[in-house]
Amino acid sequence: MSGPIQLVNLALSLVAFGLIAKWYLLPRLSEVRTEEALQPLLLLHSFRHIGLMFLAGGAVQSTLPSAFAQPAAFGDLAASLLAFLALFALRLGWNGALGLVWLFNAVGTLDLVNAVSRGVLHDAASGMGATFWIPSIIVPALLVTHALIFLLLARELRSPAATRPDPA
Repeated sequence: MSGPIQLVNLALSLVAFGLIAKWYLLPRLSEVRTEEALQPLLLLHSFRHIGLMFLAGGAVQSTLPSAFAQPAAFGDLAASLLAFLALFALRLGWNGALGLVWLFNAVGTLDLVNAVSRGVLHDAASGMGATFWIPSIIVPALLVTHALIFLLLARELRSPAATRPDPA
């Protein structure tokens, strides 16, 4: 029975984070340059290393399928490292920083889709143990912020001059 409960939690959290994004984040993110707007979103994703908890014996039950746990854990670690790299590239003003953000966002989004799919396919909910909060709260927030990042990157593609600082 834990599978359907976890899917309901995921869905309702997705709705709640979507409303937070629409009502509170999008209006503020639209007021700043793309490079600035991306940074707090990337900081949130830098915490994706928490997915390694799927491999921690005391946090999960022994019944958590490794066909879910290993790809989810290492995919989250890769996304975390890419988020850090993209964040530092933005902060340091590197050429190609937005390309790194695109890379991070594509990899991170695919990782979450893969993890959710594997979780459902392998009934991971029954072995989640203390990590149940990751797909119930954190994954929906990450999915919504991935969508926000795609929106910001698309905004940059549409009008790159509008998001650059004025030359002084």
